[in-house]
Amino acid sequence: MKRLVMSAVMVAGLAAGTVLAQDAAPAAAPAAGAEVAAAADSAPAAAKKPSGTGFFSVVFGSGALGVILWAALFGCGAAAIYFIVDSTVLIRPQKIMPQTLIDKVKAAMAEGDVMKALHACETEPGPMANILSAGFSHVEEGFEVIQEAIGAAADLETERIMQRLTWISVCANLAPMLGLLGTVQGMIMAFSTLATGAPDVGALALAISQALWTTAGGLTTAIPAITFYYSIRNNANRLILRMQAMTMELIKDLRNVEVVND
Repeated sequence: MKRLVMSAVMVAGLAAGTVLAQDAAPAAAPAAGAEVAAAADSAPAAAKKPSGTGFFSVVFGSGALGVILWAALFGCGAAAIYFIVDSTVLIRPQKIMPQTLIDKVKAAMAEGDVMKALHACETEPGPMANILSAGFSHVEEGFEVIQEAIGAAADLETERIMQRLTWISVCANLAPMLGLLGTVQGMIMAFSTLATGAPDVGALALAISQALWTTAGGLTTAIPAITFYYSIRNNANRLILRMQAMTMELIKDLRNVEVVND
Protein backbone atom coordinates (compact mmCIF):
# COMPACT_ATOMS: atom_id res chain seq x y z
CA MET A 1 0.00 0.00 0.00
CA LYS A 2 2.90 2.34 0.78
CA ARG A 3 4.42 1.63 -2.63
CA LEU A 4 1.07 2.40 -4.27
CA VAL A 5 0.82 5.75 -2.49
CA MET A 6 4.44 6.66 -3.30
CA SER A 7 3.95 5.77 -6.97
CA ALA A 8 0.72 7.80 -7.16
CA VAL A 9 2.48 10.81 -5.58
CA MET A 10 5.36 10.53 -8.06
CA VAL A 11 2.98 10.35 -11.03
CA ALA A 12 0.95 13.30 -9.75
CA GLY A 13 4.12 15.31 -9.14
CA LEU A 14 5.38 14.55 -12.64
CA ALA A 15 2.08 15.60 -14.19
CA ALA A 16 1.94 18.80 -12.11
CA GLY A 17 5.53 19.62 -13.02
CA THR A 18 4.74 19.18 -16.69
CA VAL A 19 1.75 21.53 -16.43
CA LEU A 20 3.72 24.18 -14.54
CA ALA A 21 6.64 23.94 -16.95
CA GLN A 22 4.29 24.37 -19.88
CA ASP A 23 2.58 27.37 -18.28
CA ALA A 24 5.89 28.98 -17.34
CA ALA A 25 7.42 28.70 -20.81
CA PRO A 26 7.56 31.97 -22.77
CA ALA A 27 5.04 32.15 -25.55
CA ALA A 28 6.89 34.49 -27.88
CA ALA A 29 10.49 35.23 -28.80
CA PRO A 30 11.95 38.77 -29.15
CA ALA A 31 11.52 40.32 -32.59
CA ALA A 32 14.48 41.04 -34.88
CA GLY A 33 16.01 44.38 -36.00
CA ALA A 34 14.56 47.52 -34.46
CA GLU A 35 12.07 45.53 -32.33
CA VAL A 36 14.92 43.99 -30.31
CA ALA A 37 15.63 47.25 -28.54
CA ALA A 38 11.94 47.78 -27.77
CA ALA A 39 11.71 44.25 -26.41
CA ALA A 40 14.75 44.87 -24.22
CA ASP A 41 13.18 48.06 -22.83
CA SER A 42 9.99 46.18 -21.93
CA ALA A 43 11.62 42.96 -20.63
CA PRO A 44 9.27 42.54 -17.61
CA ALA A 45 6.21 42.74 -19.83
CA ALA A 46 7.66 40.29 -22.34
CA ALA A 47 8.42 37.81 -19.58
CA LYS A 48 4.71 37.44 -18.82
CA LYS A 49 3.03 34.67 -20.72
CA PRO A 50 0.14 35.81 -22.91
CA SER A 51 -3.26 34.70 -21.74
CA GLY A 52 -5.03 31.93 -23.58
CA THR A 53 -2.06 29.52 -23.78
CA GLY A 54 -2.28 27.83 -20.38
CA PHE A 55 -3.42 24.30 -19.75
CA PHE A 56 -6.97 25.22 -18.76
CA SER A 57 -7.26 27.53 -21.75
CA VAL A 58 -6.24 24.63 -23.96
CA VAL A 59 -8.85 22.38 -22.35
CA PHE A 60 -11.77 24.80 -22.52
CA GLY A 61 -10.69 26.39 -25.80
CA SER A 62 -10.72 23.16 -27.77
CA GLY A 63 -14.41 23.22 -28.55
CA ALA A 64 -17.24 21.01 -27.37
CA LEU A 65 -15.61 17.81 -28.64
CA GLY A 66 -12.32 18.74 -26.99
CA VAL A 67 -14.00 19.36 -23.63
CA ILE A 68 -15.78 15.99 -23.91
CA LEU A 69 -12.48 14.28 -24.71
CA TRP A 70 -10.75 15.87 -21.73
CA ALA A 71 -13.66 14.90 -19.47
CA ALA A 72 -13.34 11.32 -20.75
CA LEU A 73 -9.59 11.37 -20.13
CA PHE A 74 -10.03 12.61 -16.56
CA GLY A 75 -12.77 10.03 -15.99
CA CYS A 76 -10.56 7.29 -17.40
CA GLY A 77 -7.72 8.34 -15.09
CA ALA A 78 -10.03 8.43 -12.06
CA ALA A 79 -11.42 4.98 -12.93
CA ALA A 80 -7.89 3.59 -13.30
CA ILE A 81 -6.92 4.93 -9.87
CA TYR A 82 -10.07 3.45 -8.32
CA PHE A 83 -9.56 -0.03 -9.78
CA ILE A 84 -5.83 0.02 -8.94
CA VAL A 85 -6.54 0.84 -5.29
CA ASP A 86 -9.45 -1.64 -5.17
CA SER A 87 -7.35 -4.47 -6.63
CA THR A 88 -4.35 -3.69 -4.44
CA VAL A 89 -6.47 -3.78 -1.30
CA LEU A 90 -8.43 -6.93 -2.17
CA ILE A 91 -5.79 -9.04 -3.91
CA ARG A 92 -3.73 -9.82 -0.83
CA PRO A 93 -2.98 -13.04 1.05
CA GLN A 94 -5.00 -11.80 4.03
CA LYS A 95 -8.09 -11.44 1.81
CA ILE A 96 -7.68 -14.43 -0.50
CA MET A 97 -6.25 -17.07 1.83
CA PRO A 98 -6.34 -15.82 5.44
CA GLN A 99 -4.09 -17.68 7.83
CA THR A 100 -6.86 -17.99 10.44
CA LEU A 101 -8.98 -19.95 7.97
CA ILE A 102 -6.07 -22.25 7.12
CA ASP A 103 -5.39 -22.92 10.81
CA LYS A 104 -9.05 -23.68 11.55
CA VAL A 105 -9.38 -26.05 8.58
CA LYS A 106 -6.12 -27.80 9.46
CA ALA A 107 -7.29 -28.30 13.03
CA ALA A 108 -10.67 -29.61 11.88
CA MET A 109 -9.11 -31.99 9.37
CA ALA A 110 -6.68 -33.26 12.01
CA GLU A 111 -9.72 -34.19 14.07
CA GLY A 112 -11.47 -35.69 11.05
CA ASP A 113 -14.37 -33.28 11.50
CA VAL A 114 -15.44 -32.17 8.01
CA MET A 115 -18.50 -30.34 9.28
CA LYS A 116 -16.31 -28.21 11.54
CA ALA A 117 -14.07 -27.37 8.59
CA LEU A 118 -17.11 -26.45 6.51
CA HIS A 119 -18.39 -24.20 9.31
CA ALA A 120 -14.97 -22.47 9.46
CA CYS A 121 -15.23 -21.71 5.73
CA GLU A 122 -18.72 -20.28 6.18
CA THR A 123 -17.60 -17.95 8.98
CA GLU A 124 -14.68 -16.53 6.92
CA PRO A 125 -15.96 -16.08 3.37
CA GLY A 126 -13.46 -15.47 0.61
CA PRO A 127 -11.98 -17.11 -2.51
CA MET A 128 -10.23 -19.93 -0.65
CA ALA A 129 -13.19 -20.48 1.68
CA ASN A 130 -15.52 -20.78 -1.33
CA ILE A 131 -13.22 -23.34 -2.96
CA LEU A 132 -12.94 -25.43 0.19
CA SER A 133 -16.68 -25.22 0.80
CA ALA A 134 -17.31 -26.62 -2.66
CA GLY A 135 -15.13 -29.61 -1.82
CA PHE A 136 -16.47 -30.20 1.67
CA SER A 137 -20.06 -30.05 0.38
CA HIS A 138 -19.40 -33.13 -1.81
CA VAL A 139 -17.43 -35.16 0.70
CA GLU A 140 -19.97 -38.00 0.66
CA GLU A 141 -19.64 -38.43 -3.11
CA GLY A 142 -16.02 -39.53 -3.26
CA PHE A 143 -12.65 -37.91 -3.68
CA GLU A 144 -12.89 -37.59 -7.47
CA VAL A 145 -16.11 -35.61 -7.19
CA ILE A 146 -14.48 -33.45 -4.52
CA GLN A 147 -11.57 -32.69 -6.86
CA GLU A 148 -13.91 -31.78 -9.70
CA ALA A 149 -15.95 -29.48 -7.46
CA ILE A 150 -12.81 -27.79 -6.15
CA GLY A 151 -11.45 -27.39 -9.68
CA ALA A 152 -14.66 -25.75 -10.90
CA ALA A 153 -14.82 -23.46 -7.86
CA ALA A 154 -11.13 -22.52 -8.30
CA ASP A 155 -11.74 -21.56 -11.93
CA LEU A 156 -14.69 -19.41 -10.90
CA GLU A 157 -12.76 -17.62 -8.15
CA THR A 158 -9.77 -17.06 -10.46
CA GLU A 159 -12.06 -15.51 -13.06
CA ARG A 160 -13.58 -13.21 -10.44
CA ILE A 161 -10.13 -12.04 -9.36
CA MET A 162 -8.97 -11.45 -12.93
CA GLN A 163 -12.12 -9.52 -13.81
CA ARG A 164 -11.07 -6.80 -11.36
CA LEU A 165 -7.75 -6.47 -13.16
CA THR A 166 -9.41 -6.38 -16.57
CA TRP A 167 -10.85 -2.93 -15.82
CA ILE A 168 -7.35 -1.55 -15.18
CA SER A 169 -6.31 -2.90 -18.57
CA VAL A 170 -9.38 -1.31 -20.17
CA CYS A 171 -8.45 2.11 -18.76
CA ALA A 172 -4.83 1.66 -19.85
CA ASN A 173 -5.89 0.85 -23.42
CA LEU A 174 -8.66 3.44 -23.63
CA ALA A 175 -6.60 6.45 -22.50
CA PRO A 176 -4.14 6.49 -25.47
CA MET A 177 -7.02 6.12 -27.91
CA LEU A 178 -8.79 9.11 -26.36
CA GLY A 179 -5.52 11.03 -26.56
CA LEU A 180 -5.12 10.04 -30.21
CA LEU A 181 -8.66 11.17 -30.96
CA GLY A 182 -7.86 14.52 -29.34
CA THR A 183 -4.71 14.74 -31.46
CA VAL A 184 -6.71 14.14 -34.60
CA GLN A 185 -9.20 16.81 -33.55
CA GLY A 186 -6.39 19.30 -32.89
CA MET A 187 -4.79 18.63 -36.27
CA ILE A 188 -8.17 19.05 -37.98
CA MET A 189 -8.48 22.45 -36.31
CA ALA A 190 -4.92 23.34 -37.35
CA PHE A 191 -5.49 22.47 -41.01
CA SER A 192 -8.85 24.23 -40.96
CA THR A 193 -6.99 27.36 -39.87
CA LEU A 194 -4.50 26.90 -42.71
CA ALA A 195 -7.35 26.53 -45.19
CA THR A 196 -8.42 30.14 -44.62
CA GLY A 197 -5.49 31.36 -46.73
CA ALA A 198 -4.12 33.82 -44.14
CA PRO A 199 -3.85 31.70 -40.99
CA ASP A 200 -3.60 33.21 -37.56
CA VAL A 201 -0.29 31.97 -36.18
CA GLY A 202 -1.59 32.06 -32.61
CA ALA A 203 -4.70 30.04 -33.44
CA LEU A 204 -2.61 27.57 -35.40
CA ALA A 205 -0.17 27.13 -32.52
CA LEU A 206 -3.04 26.73 -30.06
CA ALA A 207 -4.63 23.99 -32.18
CA ILE A 208 -1.33 22.11 -32.35
CA SER A 209 -0.87 22.59 -28.61
CA GLN A 210 -4.29 21.09 -28.00
CA ALA A 211 -3.33 18.07 -30.10
CA LEU A 212 -0.12 17.51 -28.16
CA TRP A 213 -1.73 18.05 -24.75
CA THR A 214 -4.33 15.34 -25.37
CA THR A 215 -1.61 12.94 -26.46
CA ALA A 216 0.35 13.70 -23.30
CA GLY A 217 -2.79 13.29 -21.18
CA GLY A 218 -3.55 9.89 -22.67
CA LEU A 219 0.00 8.63 -22.17
CA THR A 220 0.17 10.03 -18.62
CA THR A 221 -2.89 7.96 -17.77
CA ALA A 222 -1.94 4.82 -19.70
CA ILE A 223 1.69 4.36 -18.59
CA PRO A 224 1.05 4.11 -14.82
CA ALA A 225 -2.14 2.09 -15.40
CA ILE A 226 -0.44 -0.56 -17.53
CA THR A 227 2.48 -0.71 -15.08
CA PHE A 228 0.17 -1.33 -12.12
CA TYR A 229 -1.89 -3.80 -14.17
CA TYR A 230 1.02 -6.14 -14.85
CA SER A 231 2.36 -5.76 -11.33
CA ILE A 232 -0.98 -6.60 -9.68
CA ARG A 233 -1.68 -9.37 -12.20
CA ASN A 234 1.61 -11.10 -11.46
CA ASN A 235 0.90 -10.84 -7.74
CA ALA A 236 -2.58 -12.30 -8.31
CA ASN A 237 -1.16 -15.23 -10.28
CA ARG A 238 1.29 -16.01 -7.49
CA LEU A 239 -1.48 -15.92 -4.89
CA ILE A 240 -3.73 -18.12 -7.01
CA LEU A 241 -0.99 -20.75 -7.36
CA ARG A 242 -0.34 -20.66 -3.61
CA MET A 243 -4.06 -20.95 -2.91
CA GLN A 244 -4.44 -23.96 -5.20
CA ALA A 245 -1.45 -25.69 -3.64
CA MET A 246 -2.73 -25.02 -0.12
CA THR A 247 -6.21 -26.23 -1.06
CA MET A 248 -4.88 -29.55 -2.33
CA GLU A 249 -2.82 -29.88 0.85
CA LEU A 250 -5.89 -29.33 3.02
CA ILE A 251 -8.16 -31.79 1.20
CA LYS A 252 -5.69 -34.65 0.82
CA ASP A 253 -7.00 -36.20 4.05
CA LEU A 254 -10.49 -36.40 2.54
CA ARG A 255 -9.47 -39.62 0.79
CA ASN A 256 -10.11 -41.55 3.97
CA VAL A 257 -12.62 -39.34 5.83
CA GLU A 258 -16.01 -40.85 6.63
CA VAL A 259 -18.90 -38.58 7.50
CA VAL A 260 -21.13 -39.85 10.28
CA ASN A 261 -24.60 -38.33 10.48
CA ASP A 262 -26.10 -38.27 13.96
